[in-house]
Amino acid sequence: MAEEKLSSEQAFTFNLLSTKKFTLQQDPKISSLLMKWSMLGRINIQAFNFDQFFQSYRSNDFALSFFQDPCVKNNLKVLDTAGSWTLLGRDITHVNVEVVPCTKVSVDIFNPIYSNGILRPSGHIVKCYHEIYPDFDELRMLLLEEDSNNYHIISPSDRQEFLFRLFKHMVLGGELCQCEDVIDPYIETAKILYKDLVSVQKDRDTKEITVVSTILKVSAHDHIGLCYPSAKENEQTFAYLCIDPFKRHVYVLYHSFGIGDFK
Repeated sequence: MAEEKLSSEQAFTFNLLSTKKFTLQQDPKISSLLMKWSMLGRINIQAFNFDQFFQSYRSNDFALSFFQDPCVKNNLKVLDTAGSWTLLGRDITHVNVEVVPCTKVSVDIFNPIYSNGILRPSGHIVKCYHEIYPDFDELRMLLLEEDSNNYHIISPSDRQEFLFRLFKHMVLGGELCQCEDVIDPYIETAKILYKDLVSVQKDRDTKEITVVSTILKVSAHDHIGLCYPSAKENEQTFAYLCIDPFKRHVYVLYHSFGIGDFK
């Protein structure tokens, strides 16, 4: 990760797009899945626009400008330690930025999972033994255990892809996650999220579809220390800035690990 402190370059400015809606917030089927995975009420997407042309080499400046912008400070939602939604409301001093690869325009990245003993022909996930976790399966083994037989079937580069990260986040879920017996809900939810957050364009001549969005995984610090997405680090506590350079929109995908809503 690259750490960015105060920059002398001209800052971006932002405005909240309060009427922008995402499938995550509107589809009752997804809400039901998020509740089962203990993520409901702890995951959110917000939309902002910005006033300057974005170029990927300015990703660090962009992220710092975002968190220091008054509109963002007064509108960006974050969960407090009690699990209640509040606003960022902090003076951010520096940010950590990781540029996340985002090149996929299909779900082919998941093909290896279907042909290596992880799933039954019906799509059901094969259960397996784990020394620590009593209810474990081959899918989680693939995602979490580097010394497992199947870990290598997903290449290191594909594991870094935004689409695969979304899938992994859905599978791992929140603190009281109830696992799916079949894989389809995980892939479908990841695909819907990806479609909502990532912009593509088609080449007029070749008809090839390519991703135009830049994805940044971010965390932010105030004068005390890490404060966003949480003061406590967890693999399932994350924030991504999904930047569309043509619309000049940035979508914030946020999740804080914990016990999700049950209704």
